[in-house]
Amino acid sequence: MQDTPPHLPATPAWPPRSAPRLFVSGPLAEGLGVSIEGPQAHYLARVMRVGAGDGVVLCDDITGEWAARVEAVGKRDLALSCVSLLRAREAVPDFTLCAALLKKDRFDLVLEKACELGVARIQPVLTRRCVADKLNLDRARAILTEAAEQCARTALPAIAEPVSLPVLLRGWDSSRTLFFADETGGGPAAQAFSAASGPAALLTGPEGGFDPAEREAIRALAQARPISLGPRILRGETAAIAGIALWMGIAGDWRAKD
Repeated sequence: MQDTPPHLPATPAWPPRSAPRLFVSGPLAEGLGVSIEGPQAHYLARVMRVGAGDGVVLCDDITGEWAARVEAVGKRDLALSCVSLLRAREAVPDFTLCAALLKKDRFDLVLEKACELGVARIQPVLTRRCVADKLNLDRARAILTEAAEQCARTALPAIAEPVSLPVLLRGWDSSRTLFFADETGGGPAAQAFSAASGPAALLTGPEGGFDPAEREAIRALAQARPISLGPRILRGETAAIAGIALWMGIAGDWRAKD
C-alpha cells in the first residue's frame, strides 16, 4: 500500500493582506529603491513596527499598486525596494462630486466617503448659504490619501480649489450632465441616473440649502438635471454620500461587468 504523502501547508501570500499600504511619489517600477521619510516612516517603523524583509504595499497613483520589501530601517527613514506589480491603476468612472462647502467635520466626512465610493474628482463649491468659506487643500488631500489607503484604491481622487456657484456654472463642460440634488423636488434620482450616459457630476448643497436665485440659475443650465434623493430632507453630507452611492450602483463601477 502506497503511503499517503504528508499534507504540506500552503505557502503564505506575500505581501500578506495585513501589510500596510502607502501612497508615494511615482512612478514606481520593478527593482526601484524607495526612501520613506517623515510621518510615513514613523507610521511604518513605530506604529506598524515593520522590519527588514517585511512587505509593504505601495501605490503611486500612476502605475498602480506594488509589493515592496523593507530593506533597512533607520532612525528617521526606511529603505524599500519594489518587487512586483500587484494591480494596475484602476479605471475610475468619469464622475465628479460638486459639493457645497460644509462645516469642517462634515466636509471631512464627505471627502472620506466620496473617496471610498469611487469618485474621480471633487469640486468644492461656495454658495450663498455656506457656513464655511475656506478649505485647506493640503489637509483635504491628506484625508483623501488616508481614505484611499484604507479602502485599497489605487487611484486618488483629484480635488480642486473651491469656486463660487456662478463660476462653476459659467465654466460648465457641455458634455457633462449635472445632476442637481434639489430639495424642492426633481425627478427620481435612480430613474435619471439610468437614463443618462457619459461624463456626469452631482451637485449638492450647503447646510441651509440653495436659495431660490441659485436654484433658478442651476436649472437654467442646459446640462442640469434636477433630481430627488427621496422623500426626506437630507443633510448636505448625507445627500452627497447617498447620491454617489446610488450613481455608482446604477451607472458606475458597482454594476456587474459584462
